[in-house]
Amino acid sequence: MKNYRIFFLTFIFALAFVGRVFAEGTPALKVAYVDIGKVFDEYSKTKDYDKELESKYGAYEKEHNDKLNKIKANQDKLSLLKDEEKNKMQTQIDKDKSDLMDFDRQKQTELRKARDEKVRELLGEIEKVIKDYATEQKYTLVLNDKVLVYVDKGYEITDPIIKKLNEKNGGQSK
Repeated sequence: MKNYRIFFLTFIFALAFVGRVFAEGTPALKVAYVDIGKVFDEYSKTKDYDKELESKYGAYEKEHNDKLNKIKANQDKLSLLKDEEKNKMQTQIDKDKSDLMDFDRQKQTELRKARDEKVRELLGEIEKVIKDYATEQKYTLVLNDKVLVYVDKGYEITDPIIKKLNEKNGGQSK
């Protein structure tokens, strides 16, 4: 029984000593967090791409409306035509409707694919800047604000990240 006590006390003492040595040997933990959504929204490249995407969508919408107006115009003429011409016109209207649906599907897929690729590219750039900033400022850990339940605002590095991204891009810094 006495041997167990000596062993137990020695073990506790050794753990305390080893824990203290490791604690002295490790650098202080430096933690921060970033609001990725805010960084993404305020990144000048994101704003530039949003304008480009709106332009592409506007062109698509105009072409869609032109095709739709042609279909409506043909439908309005339908009641004025003779039976034989009516059948030809109805066949053409059906074909135009089918073509419009195919056009919509194709353009929406193209726009979605282009947007997804650009979002991936922008998030990659944001991640790289965050890593570079964290390394430069010697952060041990940088978290996304979405995983946090509560944190003091003093740990947030969102604004410096936005500034670095926009300076790198030659855009406006916050």
